Amino acid sequence: MKKSVDAHLDATLAADAKTKSKAMLGVGESGRPFLDYLLYNIEKAGYENVLIVVGEKDISIRQYCEQDGGSKHFPHLKISIVVQRIPDGRKKPVGTADALLQALKATPSWKGQHLTVCNSDNLYSQTALRLLLEDKHENAMIDYDRDALQFSHERVSQFAVIMKDGNGFLADIIEKPSREDVERAKDSRGRIGVSMNIWRFSYDSILPYLEAVPLHPVRQEKELPVAVKMMVAKNPRSLFTMPLSEHVVDLTSQADIPIVQEFLRKEYPNF
Repeated sequence: MKKSVDAHLDATLAADAKTKSKAMLGVGESGRPFLDYLLYNIEKAGYENVLIVVGEKDISIRQYCEQDGGSKHFPHLKISIVVQRIPDGRKKPVGTADALLQALKATPSWKGQHLTVCNSDNLYSQTALRLLLEDKHENAMIDYDRDALQFSHERVSQFAVIMKDGNGFLADIIEKPSREDVERAKDSRGRIGVSMNIWRFSYDSILPYLEAVPLHPVRQEKELPVAVKMMVAKNPRSLFTMPLSEHVVDLTSQADIPIVQEFLRKEYPNF
């Protein structure tokens, strides 16, 4: 977000895009933080507890939730913050698997329970969130129909495709898939399922793999999909895939902001 440039943004949004967390960009009709729209869907889907993992250098979310009254907008949610600490010798956090690991270690009372994990720069629907909340499998994920995602072909072709067995359990996740990978991922109807990084985990099931996942050889980060792949390889049929055909709003770069603005003004006109 901070590296990309969109000359069509107004001055306020352009400045915020360079300094704030993506989740704190003021968007929609009322200019509320993008995070609020996700929290709204989370609350409407029936959740009660939210744990937000933030970076050491990012105080905007902490300040909003703890000091500026952000939590008061969602009276049915108990919102907590965990800071993802950066190890000595590094300038950046260790990745998404480490973020979840630090979150779980900060909440040992969650042992024996289930949780939903998602990104804060995607707006997941109440439907997707509710599916995971109500699911009875130990672990699950939303299996998005690639053809329903309203992104350019070039962009969606880079999304991770998922391989499933005949009963709908995850067999593999393929990041940056080749054409051959995409063909292999097609089911009997020609449908291609992709991951948009929203999961249901058993605390006890995922924890050992978060601890064991290695650093990516290039990015030098511990990535959550790799931990999931390790869990599935060790325990086949341990993560169920839930098919869903709908778009997911994404706020990756500055070029996404006008698209997000239009969507929110249309779908959340009074929020």
